Amino acid sequence: MREIETKYRVRDLDTLLAALEATGVKPAEAVLQDDQAYASKGWDASMGKVGHTFARLRTLNGETHVFTTKTPLANSMECVEFETTIANREQMHGAIMAMGFEPTVRIVKHRRTGEAGRIGVCVDLVEGLGAFLELELMVDDDRDGPAAQSELDEWARGLGVELERTDHTYDILLLTAKT
Repeated sequence: MREIETKYRVRDLDTLLAALEATGVKPAEAVLQDDQAYASKGWDASMGKVGHTFARLRTLNGETHVFTTKTPLANSMECVEFETTIANREQMHGAIMAMGFEPTVRIVKHRRTGEAGRIGVCVDLVEGLGAFLELELMVDDDRDGPAAQSELDEWARGLGVELERTDHTYDILLLTAKT
């Protein structure tokens, strides 16, 4: 599967939530996502993300653990993604380290999800960064990623809410904020 997404910094969360509801999107209750991001040893942000595989270890509400790898294609918001639930976070952390990855940044967020047809809608409150809107498509075809991102952007702009689009993932935004 490929994940194609767009991400936006949100200035007024209440206005966004009202606009989403007006379009029929009703985000679910927030879920706490505690993510540890990993990159291959020797990778740094100046190298960019395209062509590199990254790992993530996520815990949902302190209970369920999910392991994910993402390999960006045309840009950091279009990735080949593999994901599975795991039983033991600490053991998976050790396995990730043994595979030649190293921790980069911890991302803690409260995520509310909904759907607008085939578009996944995520409203995130990211510790250290603030509020974001993320739109996602999961596809198993050969559609053009940047063209799909343009369609997602058009949908977001149709909400009529002040949004600031970013081409960076949360890990890069957090790493940049630390420097």
